[in-house]
Amino acid sequence: MAEGEKQTTGEKLARLRKKKKIGLDELSERTGLKKEYLQEIESGKRRAPVGDLLSISRALTIDPDDLLDSPDESRDLKKRREQGFKKREDSYLYKVLTPKAKNRHLRAFHVTIPPLSEHPKINYRHEGEEFVYVLKGEVEISVGQKKHRLEKSETIHFNSGIKHSLRNPGRRETLLLVVVYTP
Repeated sequence: MAEGEKQTTGEKLARLRKKKKIGLDELSERTGLKKEYLQEIESGKRRAPVGDLLSISRALTIDPDDLLDSPDESRDLKKRREQGFKKREDSYLYKVLTPKAKNRHLRAFHVTIPPLSEHPKINYRHEGEEFVYVLKGEVEISVGQKKHRLEKSETIHFNSGIKHSLRNPGRRETLLLVVVYTP
């Protein structure tokens, strides 16, 4: 690459991944993204959405700006964080416990899931991490291909960049404390 020539996101990803001595299989495992998809990003055949780039940067323990192409993408990230917060705030199933945290990295919610129902998919995959504590009832949480069944006083902490969903398999209302961290 000639001096001053701009690297593509894929080239940056490949360079940083190799520098960290992390193979595509391991990166796939850490992010929940398919190996073939990661190869396509690195080769320039696909353009990754910001959420996937954030997942990748977290898995590589690098600053997301090392992969993002422009300041516009950082602004997009802030806008998406606000939109995700607003969707939860407007949902009847969420009670916001951190009302002034719209632009902050850490937000907490009291979540209600009616009996025998799926939780509506507000953002079932988003950058960051999620912590769930069951206050009442039971919940089935799918993270990628794995299913976790939790009951009262049990917890789970996971990479929310991996597709996830919540379901109440029980006949009683489920109440959760959900804490979301977004970079």
